[in-house]
Amino acid sequence: MTSQNNRNPGTPLDLDWVMGAHVNKSAVERRTATLTGRRTVKKDWQAAWLLRAITNIDLTTLAGDDTPGRVKRLCAKARNPIRPDMMEKLGLDGEKITVGAVCVYPNRVADAVHALRGSDIPVASVATGFPAGQTPLPQRIQEIEQAVEAGAKEIDVVIARNYVLTGDWQSMYDELQQFRKACGDAHMKTILATGDLGSLKQVYQASLVAMMAGSDFIKTSTGKESVNATLEFSLVMTRAIRDYLERYGYKVGFKPAGGISSAKQALAWQSLMKEELGDEWLKNDLFRIGASSLLTDIERQLYHYLTGHYAAKHHMPMG
Repeated sequence: MTSQNNRNPGTPLDLDWVMGAHVNKSAVERRTATLTGRRTVKKDWQAAWLLRAITNIDLTTLAGDDTPGRVKRLCAKARNPIRPDMMEKLGLDGEKITVGAVCVYPNRVADAVHALRGSDIPVASVATGFPAGQTPLPQRIQEIEQAVEAGAKEIDVVIARNYVLTGDWQSMYDELQQFRKACGDAHMKTILATGDLGSLKQVYQASLVAMMAGSDFIKTSTGKESVNATLEFSLVMTRAIRDYLERYGYKVGFKPAGGISSAKQALAWQSLMKEELGDEWLKNDLFRIGASSLLTDIERQLYHYLTGHYAAKHHMPMG
């Protein structure tokens, strides 16, 4: 991820900017509707883009039945996301490709840290009353501290949506500042739960406030809302990132999450990053995709690229 010196330190809350924000919904819809049609990535380039997408994945398990064994298997897949025979056929034998991070609940952080020992793959932990953010503030802060103590290098915090829905930007800013402080050296990825926020304007406003409070990344969704990552939400958030960079000079990362399960979708989000923010946002210090099943489909597409036909899904095991 971005080095300590380049982190977004946050800025004072600029309520004039937040309150004066406006988003043209029809322009957003037009822009995203043409995105995938205009930029199609073919053949060799597609394989290269898909390999890059693997390095952007936060390989995630956030289930009630998570066990140490499941986390261990996920971490094994994170270390070696592509089968060795395919790596050889792709001409990458001897090269190291890993996912961007492994994302788990706080209780599973120690398991993941242990399973990833000796690798450069960071452990990300959700915290702050994920997914609803409705637990008391001291408890939410304590969750961050416990996850950091257990070895998490990235913390995916969730905002209290009521602040956005009632326009209480000061309270949202104040809470996120406390979360950032609790994170210490761990990077803070702030989940906006865009599907719960009511309008694209509120998504833009929440993005600004999250960045002003010191977020290293802004993230679309928990994956548990009825509507998760969409290109429309993502476009609005990337425009906010661009506007924040222009105004304050700090680069903030972006993470779509929830419902991204196909290689084709990954390519669409990569295209959005390239066109809206530039090539720097194709690398995993500024771009992550929260996903659990995406890697399986990317492997299938790479297999097809190599052989001309698709392998059955059960031939692409999760570790």
